[in-house]
Amino acid sequence: MNATILKLLGSGRARVRIPTHNYPFAIDPPAGAKAGDPIMIAGHITEVDQDRGRVTFKAGGLVTVDIASVAAWKSVLRDPP
Repeated sequence: MNATILKLLGSGRARVRIPTHNYPFAIDPPAGAKAGDPIMIAGHITEVDQDRGRVTFKAGGLVTVDIASVAAWKSVLRDPP
């Protein structure tokens, strides 16, 4: 997931903007990061809603975005029940 750092917070975290996610989100930024820098956020997809065109993934918290906002994903094969 691509994001943009909006502001470095006094706590050492960074407020980021995630396209199509309309809620505040903070992450631990990489060393040397500054406001305006693009950043990649990786996480595990927990739900895909094809009807609504939305994906929910876990990256420190649950984030729901449009499928088109996801830069890349890899399917994990699971054993059948």
